[in-house]
Amino acid sequence: MRLLFSLACLIPALLWGGTGTWTSTATGTALNYTASEAIGTAAKDAGGKYMTVVYLENLGFRKIGQNSNAEDVAWLRTQGYRVIEIDYANHEKAVSPYLNLDIQAINAALQSGSFCGTANISADRAYILMEGYRIRRDVGYYLDDPTVYNLPDSYAQTAGDSLYLDLVYPANPSQPVPVLVSFSYSNSEHANPNKRMYLGYTFGAFRDSVLEGASAIGMAWAICDHPKYCTWGNGKYSGGANKSLASIEVNPDSYRKVKSAVRTVRAIGKELGLNGEVAATGFSRGSTAASLLVGDSKLEALESSERGCYPDESSSISVAVLGPGVFSYQQMSTTTNEYQKMAGYVSAFPANGWSVQGAHATIGTKASAPCLFFYNSDDDSNYATQAAFLKGLLDQLEVETEVLKDYGTGHSVPQDTESLKKMYDFIGKYVTLPTTGLDAVSADSGQTTGMICDLSGRPVADSMRGIQVSSGRKIYRK
Repeated sequence: MRLLFSLACLIPALLWGGTGTWTSTATGTALNYTASEAIGTAAKDAGGKYMTVVYLENLGFRKIGQNSNAEDVAWLRTQGYRVIEIDYANHEKAVSPYLNLDIQAINAALQSGSFCGTANISADRAYILMEGYRIRRDVGYYLDDPTVYNLPDSYAQTAGDSLYLDLVYPANPSQPVPVLVSFSYSNSEHANPNKRMYLGYTFGAFRDSVLEGASAIGMAWAICDHPKYCTWGNGKYSGGANKSLASIEVNPDSYRKVKSAVRTVRAIGKELGLNGEVAATGFSRGSTAASLLVGDSKLEALESSERGCYPDESSSISVAVLGPGVFSYQQMSTTTNEYQKMAGYVSAFPANGWSVQGAHATIGTKASAPCLFFYNSDDDSNYATQAAFLKGLLDQLEVETEVLKDYGTGHSVPQDTESLKKMYDFIGKYVTLPTTGLDAVSADSGQTTGMICDLSGRPVADSMRGIQVSSGRKIYRK
């Protein structure tokens, strides 16, 4: 009996985090956490692992969502999520971009399946939300055409699956907010759907914090299934052998999908309190997909919305931050596998020729979106060539561009706070960010005290106090 009692105590301990402390890289302090199970039926991924939300609360900037944390956590739990609350106690470094350091650490832990004493966490469907935010999960944005990649054979005979996105937004917002949209660089597919957050290949493995960190500057964010609905490196055009589409994503299919994703986010955002402004970002194959949104030219031959959603909504974006990707297949060396595979596709389907295979085809006028390009010089040299080519097209039209390079090594994303701040600042120049700065004024003296922050809560030097910065955010005391 004693052994049975011990086992009964042990099993809940493996599943239940309870309370404890977790050491934050951002603040350098031990923070209290509370872990709670779902209310009702727990949401699980396809492998039976628990969908989990890590909820960062009492941060160093003003909440945009007006519900109490207790209300939002309870709502998340009723949606089936386990919730791990981390209390930052309004620490002065619980702001952007320092919180990105914690996002990187948390995702690495979630990838392992265990965090803050909570086990069996899904590596496919775990999210980091900041206080005041909720999630609209599994929003269909496009009905995939199974005849494009023809894999697996059994799927090619069906009507197709829906591609989905997850939208994280401030609930009951005090101000309307813009949204940052990204396309996963993990592929969902018929046999393994809903892989857009798969930490083993995205935010966990690459320590990518840009998307989830956007909430700290006052943005909603959306992660979309990658437009190549097929295992990467596979796929075949009609009449071609397997891998005849290899590591490429083809138009018109990809173009139609990314456009429909933006239309869907914009339409859904109207009911959630978003302001209609959309920024885009992506890394690797996700950058190739996101780049198709940059240009202002509609490619009429590709514009069919038959399988898409909300055809009357605009698919334009305000700004893009693009990592290493392919923006024109014609700019690749003719000896590369990608070039050879695209050449085979174009030969088989001349109507879908070179002229529309890449973001360059969408660049029309000065109304194209400003772009920041990021890459490392020691990565594949093709990426520098691709960035220079697309930047050159935009520069000729006097569209603003910036380059952030050598922030790290190899095929990677920026992880340091200086580089992340440059990325967020670039986005902030072209979308309307809400006021999130704290201004704790003494009731006695009317004087403000403490560190100096901008309106997105980021600390700045004393010498900058009272200055109006270029993006329109006033600096003042917290």
